[in-house]
Amino acid sequence: MTDLLALQTFIRIADGGSLSAAARATGRSLPAVSRSLVQLEAGLGVRLLHRTTRRIHLTDAGAQYLERCRRILAELDEANASVSQLGISLAGPITVTAPVLFGQAHVAPVVAEFLGMHPGVSASLVLSDSIHNIVEEGIDLAVRIGRLQDSGLVARKLGEVRRVACASPGYLKRRGTPKTPQDLARHNCLHFGALSPTHYWEFHDAGKSRQLRVQGNFSSNQGAPVIDAARAGLGIASVLSYQVQELVAKGELRVILQRYEAPGIPVSAVLPPGRLQPARVRALADLLQARIGDRDLARLRSPKPG
Repeated sequence: MTDLLALQTFIRIADGGSLSAAARATGRSLPAVSRSLVQLEAGLGVRLLHRTTRRIHLTDAGAQYLERCRRILAELDEANASVSQLGISLAGPITVTAPVLFGQAHVAPVVAEFLGMHPGVSASLVLSDSIHNIVEEGIDLAVRIGRLQDSGLVARKLGEVRRVACASPGYLKRRGTPKTPQDLARHNCLHFGALSPTHYWEFHDAGKSRQLRVQGNFSSNQGAPVIDAARAGLGIASVLSYQVQELVAKGELRVILQRYEAPGIPVSAVLPPGRLQPARVRALADLLQARIGDRDLARLRSPKPG
């Protein structure tokens, strides 16, 4: 069985480019380093390094193995750091960002609960529907709605939401209820710019995505004014399910075209790249996952008849 010292020695050899450099870095003798490499390769049954009189080069197998060794040792460091924090009160600042309405409804209460649990922590909550560069702007944790484009970020899934079309009962009675997405051509469609940068709404029909151009007389970069306009009977809005859960439950808005909805949209807690995050940031991410993960953000309940 390969031991951790052998992995650490192999990484030192690869980084230093020679057995002697690895010996100096680890404080071990040159024969001990050489013996460790020979035993490692024998145990794996594969050559990890090409040796010349001047330099050592990784084989293809060695390059793959090196990447995995780094990952194993990084995870071990993270586990050790996590355990060492047990019984120690968390302290220090955290900067969090989230979309405006989602942040108000779901993130802010969890942050407040977290600060009550850990008085030594201070938090700055930035609510914005813009996508922030969390590395350049020094943000510790971002809650994002949508599929993540940057695969280098560390993400934890909090749940899913739906993109829904909805309107007030009064508007639908006056103008008629659309039966297909194409029927929206005869309706006033209210535009939420942060959700749909262009005037195209996404629907799915027979398993295929369809982009449908809509038009209307009102738009906003914030969701609340668009929802208020739909609630007032101005037209049909395309919004996210969590934004209208209460209004649908009260009967003030009705969801339409449900059979044409696109697949669910993930909600994630996103941390900067790098395995080892401050314990306070990991703890807040854990609490967000526990609290928000218990909520069905995609479910919309119609009012009970009576």
